Amino acid sequence: MHKTIHKLSILFLAGFIFFTATSCQNQSPNSSDKAKDSVIIAIGSEPETLDPTQGWGHGNSPIVQSTLVKYTADLDFENDLATDYWLSQDGLTWTFIIRDDAYFTDGEKVTAQDVAFTLETAKAAQRAVDLTYMESAAAQDETTLVVTLSKPTSIFLNTLASVGIVPEHAYGEDYGIHPIGSGPYKFVEWKPQEQILFVANDQYYGSAPAIQNVTVVFMSEDAALAAVQAGEVDVAYSSATLGTTQVEGYHVEAIPSADNRGFTLPVLPNEGKTTENGAPIGNNVTCNLEIRQAIAYAIDRQQVADLVLNGFGRPAYSENDGMPWNNPDVQIETDVAYAKKLLADAGWKDTDGDGIVEKDGLKAEFTCIYPSGDSVRQAVAMAAAEQVAEIGIRITVEGTSWDDIMQRMFSEAVMMGWGSSIPNETYYLYRSEGALLDDFYNPEGYASKRTDQYLNAAMEALTVEEANQNWQKVQWDGTTGTAMKGECPWVWIVNLDHVTYVRDGLSIGDQPIHGHGHGLPLIQNLNEWRWVED
Repeated sequence: MHKTIHKLSILFLAGFIFFTATSCQNQSPNSSDKAKDSVIIAIGSEPETLDPTQGWGHGNSPIVQSTLVKYTADLDFENDLATDYWLSQDGLTWTFIIRDDAYFTDGEKVTAQDVAFTLETAKAAQRAVDLTYMESAAAQDETTLVVTLSKPTSIFLNTLASVGIVPEHAYGEDYGIHPIGSGPYKFVEWKPQEQILFVANDQYYGSAPAIQNVTVVFMSEDAALAAVQAGEVDVAYSSATLGTTQVEGYHVEAIPSADNRGFTLPVLPNEGKTTENGAPIGNNVTCNLEIRQAIAYAIDRQQVADLVLNGFGRPAYSENDGMPWNNPDVQIETDVAYAKKLLADAGWKDTDGDGIVEKDGLKAEFTCIYPSGDSVRQAVAMAAAEQVAEIGIRITVEGTSWDDIMQRMFSEAVMMGWGSSIPNETYYLYRSEGALLDDFYNPEGYASKRTDQYLNAAMEALTVEEANQNWQKVQWDGTTGTAMKGECPWVWIVNLDHVTYVRDGLSIGDQPIHGHGHGLPLIQNLNEWRWVED
């Protein structure tokens, strides 16, 4: 009964949002005379802000604002606001030449001073944009920007590719809900928990977008699929568990991503210690390297991808599979016999016949938590737990709130999700100084002087090639590393495809590889979308 009422409520909400959006655009997406210049997009995650200095566009193009440089689909850099740039020989000074034909949507010209203001504001905010290594950003004149770093930092361009430039003259406390930019799209309206409206920026210096009117509605995966089935949206972000549903007039695009799922496993024993916020630290089972490695070798990743993800995914072996900075030596084969040998050699045995190995009176069992309502994380965790049970390790899978996860993640396993198209993530996941802080990066408490040396060398490299060599050594240097055959603070399981329903006749362009996140990566190339002949 309650499920039926819930579904009806979802459909009513979807219809209401659709009516609101189409009223604003004065057209119906189902009519045969529909203007081919508008789209309605359903995604699952509503941004907290549209202010790039506070994190909007992090890891993706912010679309409302321009960036100095931007990514191509194959992860190269190309100029956006910058027409040229160069780095000093000591790796500390970047100089950028800014184009002189870019204007904010209020008619004011974009200058190097606006760029300097943006970077200084983002640094001071200390949010998703990490510019702690930047000493200063200063405009020499209207078109010349000089950025001074405290130390060489190889990820600087990666960071700039997602920091949209804000107008100094029009920036204030409410900028995040009423943004002005110089990007391909102009902000129109934001109704929290319902929708955001964008329109093509007719003052944009680049190629004019073919899609003029954009409505982004926020829906759960179930509601989005219902809206697709009702023909109320043109594009909908879905999930691997729902992606096999066929809907007439739509096709499914499985967009490759670096969005992964895997277990974080506490590497420290439980000695009664807590974090600054009182969260318990350590787990006496997962602190054993042989336990972590045995779990890693026992999981058949391809089987999980095929059965649990309906084929919308691939085995995962690291946080950056397929990226130029990935080390191919991190891949391992499923080997149940080897997993059992690791346990046996370390003294783990099933002495009472209950199917769980134990050592010194300690049974090899622990809890893995995941955010309630996330069907993919639940399914991946349960499939992996079932496979791991074959080697005598019991993993109890439990759904809970994010608030609860933040208190338990330092002492229990978590089905976590990461994935980025930039190498910064490796640094934050494994640096010793980030261990056991009250954020999600390194709750397992991993710390290694050798890893820190490689991380710092990668960050301070003056060339991409040198940086990539050190990023790879972080994972595996031939002896040890963060890889599963190394210290194994993570057991990586699958990389997800981002399953997207697209109305027939709509091209969503050459999608760059997606990072972690529901929906927002989808619109980063919105200015390339267009309606084509059916």
